[in-house]
Amino acid sequence: MPRPSLGRTRKNSLTFALAAVLGCAGLAAQPATANAAPGELTVQYHTGSTGSDQAEPWLKVKNVGAAGVALSGVKVRYYFKSDTPSTTYRFACSWAVKGCAKVTGTFGTLARPTANADRYLEIGFTAGAGSLAPGADSGDLQLRFYRSDWQPLNQADDYSFGPAQTTYGNWSKVTAQLDGAVVWGSAPEGNDPTDPTDPTDPTDPPAQGATLFDDFDYTAHNDPKISAHGWNVRSDSGGPGVPGATWAPENVTFSSSGGNSVMNLETSTSGTGESTRQTEVLTKATKFKNGTYAARIRFSDAPRRGPDGDHLVQTFFTINDLKAPMADDYAEYDFEYLPNGGWGETSNILYTTSWETYNPDPWQAVNQHTESRQSYDGWHDVLLTIDDSTIRYYIDGRLFGTHDAAYLPERPMSINFNQWLIDLTGQSGTSPRKYDEQVDYVLHVKDQVLTPATVAAKVAAYRSAGTTFEDTVPSS
Repeated sequence: MPRPSLGRTRKNSLTFALAAVLGCAGLAAQPATANAAPGELTVQYHTGSTGSDQAEPWLKVKNVGAAGVALSGVKVRYYFKSDTPSTTYRFACSWAVKGCAKVTGTFGTLARPTANADRYLEIGFTAGAGSLAPGADSGDLQLRFYRSDWQPLNQADDYSFGPAQTTYGNWSKVTAQLDGAVVWGSAPEGNDPTDPTDPTDPTDPPAQGATLFDDFDYTAHNDPKISAHGWNVRSDSGGPGVPGATWAPENVTFSSSGGNSVMNLETSTSGTGESTRQTEVLTKATKFKNGTYAARIRFSDAPRRGPDGDHLVQTFFTINDLKAPMADDYAEYDFEYLPNGGWGETSNILYTTSWETYNPDPWQAVNQHTESRQSYDGWHDVLLTIDDSTIRYYIDGRLFGTHDAAYLPERPMSINFNQWLIDLTGQSGTSPRKYDEQVDYVLHVKDQVLTPATVAAKVAAYRSAGTTFEDTVPSS
């Protein structure tokens, strides 16, 4: 079971299993069609499910123009009617020719609700999705969304739903934007996607904003710039981790990789608590709340040295302190990768968890999490966004989990990386072994929800300018 990456205290979390059940009830409707302007796009639609367990809008984007089109500039909106004003939804990509990791999905609220639409699902693409040549299409985008509480949803009153559309065909009840201009389809009346009065319309963030950026361009754990830049390399005692383990600042090192400086967190053990050395780097200030948090992290499935199998946790998270059991102003948001399982899991698993509060004794937890049971060995771009209504987690540009307003933070937090051992039962040998978690950069932009593509561009701009550190986030 997942646990948050607390610097001093440990707690368990509740497990939520996600399951996809396809419905097949038949409904009657006729597809709409539209013609694309020269040099623009068409969108084809095929319903993957007419049931009530989840909606499955399967889509293709086709370039019918004379010039190539970068998919990163394309946004497609599917419009629907929420079951209740408070209902929240989650997006998933079942399969995509371009790869689900290159497809994003976010939900928005229409400025002018109609009888059959008050929400939309917006589909986008990362830069890695590439371009469409003239006449080419994106291939299948087998997408789905469902209620966060897994209650039945009603598709019959959804603007974009076409139950009779069982094969791909042009569909004007979805819209497509290319570089911000609508080039296909018709939105529900009064809800042009480019209408500036639409409060959920995705726009480029302001050029400037209170920002923390660190490229981790340091020489060693005791480089004076680390403390001057607001970081603490942990050396005190306490959890998380196995009893008797210590936090070893000397095991935080820096090197060059791919032309960039990289921070390495090493955790080592010989199978006893006393031989276990864990690592953690965290901001000294707790001044971070709403906005965007991003990092590029290299997770490792196997040790750099020695036998494999330890129940290891590799993390990126934000947190504040629990002032009292079940205090409602506690907050924590985690990316936690377990390369060898643990907490009852037998193999690699990635968790994202949003915490409201907990009671350590007797144990009681209030949280929400999303998990994926697969290997994440290698470099990954991780992204967390927090606004006034929703928490979203992204992995490599793809929406990984959407968590509800009940888990929004009430107080500012610190930013943390750590690597530690849950227990010593995964590998019972006494041979020395060493595990690495690497961090390329970290970025926080206060009070702005940035897309993965915007984060990548912002980091690239810092590096092009030769800026290795910036912190303009005001103290809380």
